[in-house]
Amino acid sequence: MKKECIAMLLAGGQGSRLYALTSKAAKPIIPFGGKYRIIDFPLSNCANSGIDVVGVLTQYQPLHLNSYIGSGQPWDLDIQSGGVYILPPYQGYGQKGRWFSGTANAIYQNIEFVDMWDPEYILVLSGDHIYKMDYSDMLSQHKESGADCTIAVIRVPIAEASRFGIMDTDSRGFVCRFTEKPQAPESDLASMGIYIFTWKKLREYLIADEADPMSDKDFGKNIIPKMLAAGEKLWPYSFEGYWRDVGTIDSLWEANMDMLTPELIDLYNKMWPIRSRSPKKPPQFIGKSAVIKNSVITEGCEIYGLVENSVLGNSVTVRRGAKVIGSVLMPGCVIGKNAKIQYAVIGEGAVVEEGAVIGAVPENSGKRSIATVGPDTVIEAKSLVKAGAMVYAEKEA
Repeated sequence: MKKECIAMLLAGGQGSRLYALTSKAAKPIIPFGGKYRIIDFPLSNCANSGIDVVGVLTQYQPLHLNSYIGSGQPWDLDIQSGGVYILPPYQGYGQKGRWFSGTANAIYQNIEFVDMWDPEYILVLSGDHIYKMDYSDMLSQHKESGADCTIAVIRVPIAEASRFGIMDTDSRGFVCRFTEKPQAPESDLASMGIYIFTWKKLREYLIADEADPMSDKDFGKNIIPKMLAAGEKLWPYSFEGYWRDVGTIDSLWEANMDMLTPELIDLYNKMWPIRSRSPKKPPQFIGKSAVIKNSVITEGCEIYGLVENSVLGNSVTVRRGAKVIGSVLMPGCVIGKNAKIQYAVIGEGAVVEEGAVIGAVPENSGKRSIATVGPDTVIEAKSLVKAGAMVYAEKEA
């Protein structure tokens, strides 16, 4: 049962900043790029990197996520001596069941699972990032540097640095300072929330951290600073490829728009495929009245209107006279005749009836305001949903 390295994928977050889109499902299961779900990216990265044991830690609204992952077959993670494992919070004998109280606590509650594989190293991942990364290269650097923890890092604009864990390095290249979401960041070197730990070392810190009543039980707030203060070796693994944290409506919309520029994120590389559990749908149908410009159209779609600079998931219908511009339409949406969708995200199964208008083209390209329609919501005929508005099923905010 021994493995050199296993992955623990944190996929239990509520994704509250996605509002209506995560009202009934966890953030990692949200559709992305027409064909994918967000969790497809870390799962595919694991499979492509040769990591064949992946524990997926679920918590919030796990039904759809658990069903989607299944046996792990779409990602080649259904092997006999490994595979993908769903790890929800649980109640042990003589214990009270409790939710994961933080990222570190989530791993702590699954120490027995990790020990079962007796790994030298453990890879800790987030389930809500869009990127392609070879974790085996990161692991090689971890071993060569002799680090106790390796943190994947990326350069970010200094104006956005306060959203991340920010660090500095010393003359040897090791991390010498780490601050979680500083108000006045002094560096642009940001943590991506991807870590490789030497397991024996991390195990000690998890147990000590769990016993600390003042701890938030979080890697960025507690484990990393405690390791740094104790003089442990922390190595930054520099990543220069495409990476996005899609934790907000704007960032999710922007990442989908990046799909329209294949140079930004290459999903056509046969050597590094992003796998998904694709639905069995008929081919797309493009009607005679349809006009399509610079868009992603997936299987099962029926297009009779205008689609421009947009990303459409499977089984989307765009009726005659409808216009879809700069928008993300998730699977199963129906856009009625003469409806107009502009700079919007439309959730799964939503129906926009005839003549309704959602969103608007921004007057200033630097100040977008994305309208959002939640899953299974019906927008009545000739309704107006303003730019930046958010509409839920039976509820408007």
